Amino acid sequence: MPRTKKQAARSAEVPFQIDKDVLEQLIPGPMSAAGVESIFQQLKKALLERALNAELTHHLGYAKGEAPSEKGPNHRNGSSAKTVLTDEGPLDLAIPRDRTGEFEPQLIGKHERRFSGFDDKIISLYARGMSVREIQAHLLEMYAVEVSPQLISDVTEAVMAEVIEWQNRPLEPLYPVVFFDCLRVKIRDEAVVRNKAVYLALGVLPDGTRDVLGLWIEQTEGAKFWLRVFNELKNRGVADILIAVVDGLKGFPESIEAAFPQTTV
Repeated sequence: MPRTKKQAARSAEVPFQIDKDVLEQLIPGPMSAAGVESIFQQLKKALLERALNAELTHHLGYAKGEAPSEKGPNHRNGSSAKTVLTDEGPLDLAIPRDRTGEFEPQLIGKHERRFSGFDDKIISLYARGMSVREIQAHLLEMYAVEVSPQLISDVTEAVMAEVIEWQNRPLEPLYPVVFFDCLRVKIRDEAVVRNKAVYLALGVLPDGTRDVLGLWIEQTEGAKFWLRVFNELKNRGVADILIAVVDGLKGFPESIEAAFPQTTV
């Protein structure tokens, strides 16, 4: 449970100690690549489904909740389940449908079962600092077919809303454990593949579930940039982190202490 102001003040006087048995319940073992990927799968699913729904909006000529278009009686008709194969395994999606059955998604065609080359793009889209133009460029690569500028604009608008909502969503006031790490990935930037640093904050909630608090892209890893990350987490509502798990980057513990002075590193 989140601590009250009195409890937080009391913790400043008495150093916090956490029982090893509690840690084993929160983190039953090392964080595996599969565990991290399962979290990324949630982000992929949200982005793909938002893009597909934007395609249907473009096809119908009106947004969900608005009056039907004058073009005809066609309208939304729920969704159908579909499993597509990505670079890192199967992904279950809800594919939107229209009443007349005329809608054919271009991002994932009706008979397509494979969607590869998506991982680097999803990291870029969800990272902070992406402009509308950059997201449009990524979407053009993702579709890999010639589509109308209006469709790309409609999908970009929908995806941008999803990205911004995820980037700025409020966080919990207290996290028992947060893993901070930096991943080196290859990302296409202005038609050139570059090695970039993706900063990752992975929080563990009191019930043991894990949540990606944020992704940030920078050219290199450094303690100064990590301090910016910590301050952003504070602005989004994080008041306290009990334990921060980090690597041996020089200046890392000092940056955490500057933002969260009571955190055990």
